[in-house]
Amino acid sequence: MTNIAEGFDCDSQIEFARFLGYSRRSAVEMQSLLYAALDIGYINKTTFDTEYQQAEKTKAIIGGLKTSLKKCSVNT
Repeated sequence: MTNIAEGFDCDSQIEFARFLGYSRRSAVEMQSLLYAALDIGYINKTTFDTEYQQAEKTKAIIGGLKTSLKKCSVNT
């Protein structure tokens, strides 16, 4: 969320798209950390599945926003 906010305040769509990329990669990092948490028993499989799917949804939303920025820059 903070990467998106920081990118939104940038002066260009290209810069905003770059920060959206950081945000998407942060969601991937979260998924990796979920595996680690599951492996050491910090969370159970149900929690893992729920949070992993939330990260998948987040990645899809960010990807859609990034795609829409590309379409806007082509159409302007």
